[in-house]
Parts: sequence; structure tokens; C-alpha cells
Amino acid sequence: MSLVLDMVGKTVGEEMHLEDISLTLEPGRLNVLLGPTLAGKTTLMRIMAGLERPTSGRVLEGGVDVTRTSVRKRSVAMVYQQFVNYPSLTVYENIASPLRIARLPRAEIDRRVREMARMLHIERLLDRLPAQLSGGQQQRCAIARALVKRARLLLLDEPLVNLDYKLREELRVELRDLFARQETTVVYATTEPLEALMMGGRVIVLDEGRLLQSGPTAEVYHRPGNVAVARVFSDPPMNLVTVAVRNGVAMVAGGLHIPLRGHLANLPDGRHSFGIRAAHLSTRRRREEDLEIVTEVTLAEVSGSETFVHVHHAGVDWVLQEEGVHEYALGEPLRVYLDPADLYAFDHLGVLEAAPPIALGRR
Repeated sequence: MSLVLDMVGKTVGEEMHLEDISLTLEPGRLNVLLGPTLAGKTTLMRIMAGLERPTSGRVLEGGVDVTRTSVRKRSVAMVYQQFVNYPSLTVYENIASPLRIARLPRAEIDRRVREMARMLHIERLLDRLPAQLSGGQQQRCAIARALVKRARLLLLDEPLVNLDYKLREELRVELRDLFARQETTVVYATTEPLEALMMGGRVIVLDEGRLLQSGPTAEVYHRPGNVAVARVFSDPPMNLVTVAVRNGVAMVAGGLHIPLRGHLANLPDGRHSFGIRAAHLSTRRRREEDLEIVTEVTLAEVSGSETFVHVHHAGVDWVLQEEGVHEYALGEPLRVYLDPADLYAFDHLGVLEAAPPIALGRR
């Protein structure tokens, strides 16, 4: 049963939280809500669930207007950032609680609880209380309780954000496989572009309460419709620089000239914005076509097994992503290389004009 949002808007006082959101969400499909903090993801999910009412627009389920139908009368399950479990109930009873409320037969409850516990690898924990579990186990319990309902709509609001890296990686894979087997409409909210890519399905990009773009996740990542989507769907945000195109050459501040070939060959003369992801900049020349930029280091951030190096060149700030842990001194000169084949081109209004060809396995 499809869920349709028809020009849904939400204002609180003079503040706009959502603006004219129109979407159709189909059962059996994973929908990833991607956007920064305060993009409107949680507000939109609460309206989908019936926990809040929109200021304007309608919510339709299977063609029926449910805009003013409370959450108690809808088939909805939710998982939050925090581990929301009943502390006085065992894992078994936590998972069974929505089935008991629905008055299912005891044997059916037992079968479904144990099946869900097995799918989420917590069958040996069924007799424990939530306080006796690790964070990852508590979240598995909360997810099991939501999934066991077999609700028509499953909403997950950044469910892995409070888990450590290894647990997040593990649960992402398991959840993606679980969702693929269900006929539920799943909406999964995240602030992380990499998580959206890993989950796959369909992505819905939000920013400041506005729907920027939606479509198959990989397609939106490789073909962001405008600068705003490119920024949101890159971590760190895509590097952008203003260029002047004349006679097949793009001129960048500082004397850098980029010959326009391949996907950039048909750009008209005038002002454009070029974008490149941090992972596609390098401190070593990888191809003969690479262009060199002599920069100055302004910051080096180590994040796990990666280093994000912030550099400055001719009034433009760039960020490059290097594998491994690297140390750079503030003000240190650094040669940075880019391949024009990795560049995105946007017009003066920020609309995508040209994107690199998709290379399998490359982010």
C-alpha cells in the first residue's frame, strides 16, 4: 500500500520546517531520507506516522486521506536514535509487547518473537533485561520490536548514530538484507552520505525543509541535480570553485587553466562552478592528465583511518581526503592534483550541466 505526501508543509509560528513536500513511497522499497541536522527529516517522519499534522497538504495511504488519522489508528512502527526499550521487561517481552497488544495467539507470538530474535542475532539474550545488554544489543532489541509488528510503514530515525563504527557497519548490512525481504514501506533517516550509499534503495535529499532531489541512491549521488544536492550528498561537502570558460578553457583564480575535454567539452563560454569530491583530489600525480595546484595547508584532521587535509590556493579553500594517518604542519606548502575527468560543472544558477562518467566501484 503506497504512502503519498501531497504538497505537505509545516510551519511553527513564523518558522518554516517543511515546504511543499510531494513524494510517493512504495511498499517493498527502502527510502533513505538524507540531509543535515535540522533539514526536516524527523518532522517529515512524524507527519508520515501521524504523530504530527501538517500545516498544509495531505498524507494518503492506499489512496485514503489519513492526514488527520492518529498514529494509534495507523499501521506504523518506529525506531529512534536512543535505545527505547521497556526496562522492566525481558528482551522476549519487549519484542512481544506489540503482538500482545494486538491480541495475537500465544503460539504465534512465540514463533514471531523467536524468528525475529534469530534474524537479529539476539536469540540467546531473550531472558535478559535491557540494562544487561550492550548498546548494540539494545538497539537490536528495539529494531526487533518494530519489525515484529509487520507494520505497513517502518520509520527509522538515525537508528545507528549512537553505536560504535564496527557495530554500525555490521547492522547496516543486516538491516539492508532484512528490509529486502519485507513488503513494508521503509523510511530510513541519516545525516551521512556514505550511509545512504551503503543502504542503497531510493534517496530523498532534504535541506532546510525543502526536497532537493529524489531517485535511485547511486544515480542521485553520481548525478546531483544542483550544487545544493552535491554539497549535501558529499562528506566532506564537495569542493566548489568559480571558473570563467572561454574558447574551451576554464580559468581558475591563481592562474590554473583547465582544458575542457570529454564530458566538459560542450560547456558554453561564461561563468560556471566546478565541483570535485575530496576523495578525488590527491597529493600525488596519478594520471598524465592530472593538473597541479600549489596550495598551503590550513588544517589536517585525522578521522579513523583517513586524513582530511584542508588547503588554500588563490583565495579558494579545498579539502582532500587521504587514506591513512598523515601529519601536516600549518602553512606547509602542498602540491595537490586533480583529474579534469572527475569534475562536475554547474551553471550560474547552480544547476548541473555536466557530470563525470560513472566508474564502477568509485565513490
